[in-house]
Amino acid sequence: QVQLVESGGGLVQAGGSLRLSCAASGRTVSSYAMAWFRQAPGKEREEREFVAGINWTGLNTYYPDSVKGRFTISRDNAKNTVYLRMNSLKPEDTAVYYCAADRLSFRRQVVVTIDDYTYWGQGTQVTVSS
Repeated sequence: QVQLVESGGGLVQAGGSLRLSCAASGRTVSSYAMAWFRQAPGKEREEREFVAGINWTGLNTYYPDSVKGRFTISRDNAKNTVYLRMNSLKPEDTAVYYCAADRLSFRRQVVVTIDDYTYWGQGTQVTVSS
């Protein structure tokens, strides 16, 4: 079993920055792609939006257009931790942000659908005021 714990969320003004962390425990996630999703207010779990992913080597990353150029995902396998740096935040970035681990190991590409991820954290709230 893998436990994921997110931290680093909070209230920030538009244009500001935050760095989220996702600490894994239970076993190493170094051989798994990791991703960040977000769930906006009023949305269901099935409507969580993929915002960033990184493959197990750390060499491949993927972002949707909505965050490309503003968000950066990284990983420190020695610390069993994944990060999401968010710059130039907008009010529409307001959501609960979730960290997730791929259900398959050593996958070369980053996958973007909820069903591809087995382990999820409890989420951290990010609120961007205008």
